[in-house]
Amino acid sequence: MAPPVSSPCRVDAVALFGFGRRPSPADTTARDAILAWTRVAAGLGADAVIKVNEIVCADPACPGMETVLLLMPPGRPTRAVKIAKPMAEVTDDDVRRALARDGRPVRDARPPQD
Repeated sequence: MAPPVSSPCRVDAVALFGFGRRPSPADTTARDAILAWTRVAAGLGADAVIKVNEIVCADPACPGMETVLLLMPPGRPTRAVKIAKPMAEVTDDDVRRALARDGRPVRDARPPQD
């Protein structure tokens, strides 16, 4: 039985996966930055596909919105990495920490200091 429409537990399946909304320019800027940080930190070349999505977490223990990174290098298994923040709040440090929690080598995405 589905919860009533007014229930705080009701999750709109469309919103859960981010469908039905057009990304704002701020979303695009944040997504592009996260994509670049991820590519460098994970050591992935241009042939790897990386997807960055923001979803509503249905688990009551979650902060609400989370950012999910899907890393799809050719010839290797796809990895899903979660960051418990909306895209607009994700930093390069968050990306490196999330990748490190996944148990893989991580490269520094920041430019070298002179």
